[in-house]
Amino acid sequence: MLIGVPTETAAGETRVAVTPETAKKLIAQGHTVRVQSGAGLKASVTDAAYQAAGAEITDAASALGADMVLKVRSPSPAELAQTKPGAVLIGMLNPFDAEGLQRLAGANLTAFALEAAPRTTRAQSMDVLSSQANIAGYKAVIVAADRYQKFFPMLMTAAGTVKAARVVILGVGVAGLQAIATAKRLGAVIEASDVRPSVKEQVESLGGKFIDVPYETAEEKEAAEGVGGYARPMPQSWLDRQKAEVAKRVAQADIVISTALIPGRAAPVLITGEMVASMKPGSVIVDMAAGKGAPNPDGSVGGNCPLTETDKTVVKHGVTLVGETNLAALVAADASALYARNVLDFLKLVLPKDGGFTLDREDDIVAACLMAHAGAVTRA
Repeated sequence: MLIGVPTETAAGETRVAVTPETAKKLIAQGHTVRVQSGAGLKASVTDAAYQAAGAEITDAASALGADMVLKVRSPSPAELAQTKPGAVLIGMLNPFDAEGLQRLAGANLTAFALEAAPRTTRAQSMDVLSSQANIAGYKAVIVAADRYQKFFPMLMTAAGTVKAARVVILGVGVAGLQAIATAKRLGAVIEASDVRPSVKEQVESLGGKFIDVPYETAEEKEAAEGVGGYARPMPQSWLDRQKAEVAKRVAQADIVISTALIPGRAAPVLITGEMVASMKPGSVIVDMAAGKGAPNPDGSVGGNCPLTETDKTVVKHGVTLVGETNLAALVAADASALYARNVLDFLKLVLPKDGGFTLDREDDIVAACLMAHAGAVTRA
């Protein structure tokens, strides 16, 4: 099969969907891989490296006009115009973007959104959300350390003792756990909060302290368990108590990293404007939900904090708020390597070794990821 790998055109996107490692494996299976010239440069991959793996270097039209197109982000309208009707598109296509999915269907593409893969053991090796969140959690701490004007670890020097930074992590999914681990390696004192009681042991195993909020009703406990690996919205009674506990910790924190997202819904507000005002001057908030919060009265969109500004770093009430929306792209080489392996594992389901593209809608992973086919949106 002819597989095309175009350069990503979305603003700030530095990743690439195929690396020389995965290109070599696809070519060994009998496929032809065409990579747009320069597609991997921002991820530290040269055209020569792709050629050494057996790939062909081509232009955008040839990469986008292939039988199968592998991307990181959903194609722009200009890119869609260059795709071939009936082609297969695989990438992170935003399953909740109804308008975007309709455009893919209108282009008569068979489109797979890898973010929609079920959170099951079988799908773990192709879980792009986890692989990229892992990197984003790491980078969030590194960005925070860069913005914070003090040390992370405690230091005892001839000039006196420097206290360790106090870090609060809000949301303990893949990104939150990696943030805890990274902040711990840097020597910080860490507290973490999440709606699921099951993560307490994970937090403590990484050296953090869990901000425990007791459950007072069966409804609260049931909601806290989540569904399919995702958190569910908690009852207001519990949220009010959690907010009070978190507010105390945030006021004492030097660094706050918020990671809370609910698929298909606006990110919950975990850090209010009043909480930001209570923090010490020089403190830093890295809002990993930037751009995904509920609209503010002025029409702007924050994240877990309404004061966050999308893709900007601002100072409010003396606190630095980082609103970077694509932290994984700041670690482009490793992010691309992991993403490309996720893609390769998904391709095993639709590109059997003994033939071309096969659409098996009885396969739960294939069915879950299929967004458009034969001119229609297929997402339920």
